[in-house]
Amino acid sequence: MIIVGLTGSIGMGKSAVAAMVRRLRVPVFDADAAVHLLQASGGAALPGIAAVFPGVVVDGVLDRAALGAAVFGDTPGLRRLEAIVHPLVAAARMAFLRRHRRATIVVLDIPLLFEGGGEGQCDVVAVVSAPAAVQRSRVLARPGMTADKFAAILARQVPDAVKRARADIVIPTGGTKAATARAVRALVTTLRSAGTDLRGDRCRLHFSGNHAR
Repeated sequence: MIIVGLTGSIGMGKSAVAAMVRRLRVPVFDADAAVHLLQASGGAALPGIAAVFPGVVVDGVLDRAALGAAVFGDTPGLRRLEAIVHPLVAAARMAFLRRHRRATIVVLDIPLLFEGGGEGQCDVVAVVSAPAAVQRSRVLARPGMTADKFAAILARQVPDAVKRARADIVIPTGGTKAATARAVRALVTTLRSAGTDLRGDRCRLHFSGNHAR
């Protein structure tokens, strides 16, 4: 099994790329979806969240806006939330890998892959990237998003330029969807051809012809 870490900063189009990967019949673990499930009614994260953040869980339902307000701009509060959620997400990720242990390729869609030091668990790291102006336009078009919120989110993320420099492959999303789809197909085709020869040795795979900086 080749484990691909898929990451990218907010607004870079990572979800669209993950969807393209799924259409190529590659199993994808969605870390954001896992968090959502953990925080849904009856989710495993709710007891811990309720204990640490009184009032954000009412009748077994998480008030996401209240939780967001409780941790926005509060680094210690955010760290306490991460201490509750991250181990549960890690357990869900391991369960995913066990379910797909016979797959040739699996993708771990993790927004904060570098921030959490998770790249060492991957054979290949793919970073989704678009020009800053495109990123900003996409993010500010989201409901409830403001320039201040956007700036605060970026401050918690490894800069895009650093992510691209540390990546094995950069998938461009600033152009057409067709161009992005071609980059995704090229990556999956290359990995399928490499097979298990790649496992545990990221340096043995070179994408110099496919990088889009």
